[in-house]
Amino acid sequence: MITLAGNSVRRGNGVTRRSAMLAGATGLAGLSLVDVLRAEAAAGTGSSRKSVINIHLDGGPPQLDTIDMKMSAPSEIRGEFFPVQTALPGFEICELMPRVASIADRFAFIRSLVGSAGRHDGFQCQSGFLYKDLESMGGRPAMGSVVSKLQGAADDDAPPFVDLMQGRPLVRNSARPGFLGPAHKPFRPDLSEMFHRQLEKGMQGELNRLGNDHVMSMKLNEKLSLERLESRRGLLGELDQIRRKVDASGMMDAMDSFNQQAVSILTSGRFAEALDLSREDTRMLNRYTGQVVSDVFQFATAEGVEAPRKFLLARRLIEAGVRCVSVSISDFDTHSSNFPRMRALLPIVDHGLHALVTDLEERGMLDDVSIVVWGEFGRTPRIDPETGGRHHWPRVGPAILAGGGMKTGQVIGSTDRTASSAISRPVHYKDVMATLFNRLGIDARNTTISDPQGRPQYLLDEGEPMPEVV
Repeated sequence: MITLAGNSVRRGNGVTRRSAMLAGATGLAGLSLVDVLRAEAAAGTGSSRKSVINIHLDGGPPQLDTIDMKMSAPSEIRGEFFPVQTALPGFEICELMPRVASIADRFAFIRSLVGSAGRHDGFQCQSGFLYKDLESMGGRPAMGSVVSKLQGAADDDAPPFVDLMQGRPLVRNSARPGFLGPAHKPFRPDLSEMFHRQLEKGMQGELNRLGNDHVMSMKLNEKLSLERLESRRGLLGELDQIRRKVDASGMMDAMDSFNQQAVSILTSGRFAEALDLSREDTRMLNRYTGQVVSDVFQFATAEGVEAPRKFLLARRLIEAGVRCVSVSISDFDTHSSNFPRMRALLPIVDHGLHALVTDLEERGMLDDVSIVVWGEFGRTPRIDPETGGRHHWPRVGPAILAGGGMKTGQVIGSTDRTASSAISRPVHYKDVMATLFNRLGIDARNTTISDPQGRPQYLLDEGEPMPEVV
């Protein structure tokens, strides 16, 4: 059985001494698993199996070098790459994305994403909101945490929300549960042995300051058999019958559910198997593996050719019952050497997206799995003559949608001649989030969840499902 890792909940961060004792008493390998799995009973739409794969291009993808090329612009703007014709008549994208170009009819390309907060994290791509919104009570929850609240169930054998993001989104806790609390945190496996992603020195320091308790094990205690685990759980239930009589808060009943799902995951093995790529067919692994190009510049914080397998991992998790999976591809923060770095990164995205979409389609899953590909902002139209880089550009950025029964094979929005600003059909981050919620069967503008003060908060206060795709 494999050992996995995630972002655990510290005892000083809302975990009571009693819950820690319960976790230890059941013999589970890590306290954090129980905390992460505090899923409530399903509310209304819990039987739906619709899901979302949220792909974050960590650092901010350059619109001019991906899906909004401006070949008539001056050379200091248009850059070094040439366009390639897609399957959509009259629409071209970067030559480094030929696989996506060949199946462009399966995508909706958004060239007019607006409303960026300009922050270097993935939070806006996780929620639609600014990071500081409702900060005094924990902040807004990520979409996956909302799905956990509304559609999770205590007897699920897979957590509703899994965060595979590395880099800035991990360090800066972009996939946070916000005011929903640690019960709805994502499950965060440790991908370091599967996918190398070297953090920048500054982010290494940030991660170190968060503490060392990021590891949780999916193994049972070696001295605890499944029979003994069930026996201990039964004993706890008998002991708790006495305590429950004097527990007016309902915490005892809640802990029963928390432990129930933790045990379900550990004993079913389905979730652990989904995270074990050694169980995948070699041909499928090869399908999701990029090609080594010897003369391509490899930046220290960028992904390797194995990175498309993150998309395979996401597909396997969805098959295992996970409802929302967040993935990151790093590092698009190209303040320097933009073009050499894009030559390494864009083929990874191109390879992974083509493999994921065609794989889901062949399995009959594509209409049930919504895919979004985007970053925290775009990048400057003008190339820095000293560094050869493109800098942060919150005014407009690119995004791509696929699957989920959405109407694809179209290009949405347009920018001016230098891709500096949207001149038609601006699409806000909250519009995209409303669209994804819609695909999950959730009306985000008319659905509320209670904050810690008992006040109802709408899932989104602005934004509408995009009529072009729903």
